[in-house]
Amino acid sequence: MNDERVMREVRGLLADAGLSGSFLVRDLATGEEIGLDPDLEFPVASLVKVPLAVAVLGRIHDGRIDGSALIDVAPGLITSPGPAGLSKFRHPARVAVDDLLYLTIAISDNAAADALFDLVPPAEVARAVREAGITGIAVRHRMRDLVETPAERLGPGEVNLAHSLAIGSRTAGRGHLIPQLDVSRANSGSARAFVDLLEALWLPSRVPADVTAQVRSLMGENVVRQRLTPDFSSDASKWSSKTGTLLNHRHEVGVVEHDDGGTFAVAALTESNVPAAIQPAAEALMAQVARTLHDQLRGSWHRPR
Repeated sequence: MNDERVMREVRGLLADAGLSGSFLVRDLATGEEIGLDPDLEFPVASLVKVPLAVAVLGRIHDGRIDGSALIDVAPGLITSPGPAGLSKFRHPARVAVDDLLYLTIAISDNAAADALFDLVPPAEVARAVREAGITGIAVRHRMRDLVETPAERLGPGEVNLAHSLAIGSRTAGRGHLIPQLDVSRANSGSARAFVDLLEALWLPSRVPADVTAQVRSLMGENVVRQRLTPDFSSDASKWSSKTGTLLNHRHEVGVVEHDDGGTFAVAALTESNVPAAIQPAAEALMAQVARTLHDQLRGSWHRPR
């Protein structure tokens, strides 16, 4: 199957499911890639925690932060479904920086991430990304801003209304009436930008080797596994990733390392036009599209060169 036919097929699948998206798969050995609108900018939600980890671990590496230092974290007091870890705590906690990094990446704990943002503010995280040679990722705000959307203001029985507002409030140029979904105000990035970041974490780059090794290890511990993991994790491959979710946006970026030596960076950023918070079919379709692109590219990897 040629690339054009694959693109038509996956676009049709996404459209039929009420999804639009930005996908990119890159062979980290050759630089070859295949993508669907990979330069389209999206609000990235919890994907920003990967640049945050890079910035914090960079400061641990150069001695500005002690990974064993204990940090007092106020209770998250969030009762709505979704958040995990310290974000659900009802009482203060004292946690080491190294353990905040684990909570931030492995279980996507927003309260842990904001404790790290207290150590390395968004502007400094953005600077660390630029110094790593990565362009196209904007880091503008902390995670607490993501729990101040219409979904939190409306009652539990009105989640479909919150999603309807998210779907119907986009403006020209990918702006949005909801600030957290406006790419000019939110933490934002493209599939290409995040694949560039993954490449810098998996291959030698400007980022110190001990920093990249620790980020890879943390992403390998990710427990949010209902999205792309079923299509990329197996006895013959390792999948390391980070997800991001906000209202009608569902994302995941990661790297699959096959036992035969193939290593591929994958980014899937999607937006749904279906006003529902729980959409297992959308999660499965994201994985199907990403896997289809991966298999198309990997097929060329296996063919004689």
